[in-house]
Amino acid sequence: MRSPREAAFVTPSVTFDQMLEKIRYEGAYPTRERAETVTHAVLAALGRQLTGDERVSLAACLPTEAARTFTAEIPDPGHLTGWGFVKDLAARTGGTAATVRWDTGAVLATVGDLAGPELLDRILAQLPSGYALLFGRAELIQAA
Repeated sequence: MRSPREAAFVTPSVTFDQMLEKIRYEGAYPTRERAETVTHAVLAALGRQLTGDERVSLAACLPTEAARTFTAEIPDPGHLTGWGFVKDLAARTGGTAATVRWDTGAVLATVGDLAGPELLDRILAQLPSGYALLFGRAELIQAA
């Protein structure tokens, strides 16, 4: 496991163009421009939710342009649930909850792949309920 400082020196495994092509395919977007718009919106929204070492480590896994969008946002003091994240992003972008949920899934599934399972586990542990589904994972809850 790399420390967040070591992660800052890791070269991302894909280019921004490759990342966009995967998101375009996953989201079935008709153009690269639409995939790029969606990607920037979702990464900025995630940047408002994630803090600490996980934020640094995730930024290091992303292509430079994606990392800039993600880290340009100042984290909000209160975390939104997964559904709150979708509703907030819909309000900011003027989209419907259904289309924003689709967009979020297309982008965050790709981000989760770039992060890898260990980092994604840490990210999901930091965020409130509902994010696992947005990253394309089952939402597992512990019994009381």
